[in-house]
Amino acid sequence: MEKTTIQISSDTLERLKMLKRHERESYDFVLNVLLEEAEEDVLDDDEIDEIKEALEEVRRGETIPIEDVAKEFGVILR
Repeated sequence: MEKTTIQISSDTLERLKMLKRHERESYDFVLNVLLEEAEEDVLDDDEIDEIKEALEEVRRGETIPIEDVAKEFGVILR
């Protein structure tokens, strides 16, 4: 694997150190875990369309009151 150096601030380095699960874990590994998590959080077009549709349903008042949902699932609201 080809290696390179990147410039980061001391504060960023300290934050990266805090994210290590093990002392001997490489910063490359830590950064790849962060990148994978960030990529998982990206919504695809279908998910965005579903969210838009759900927001439109809310705007049209096509919602179920929380009390009805709680009753259906046997949850007591305070």
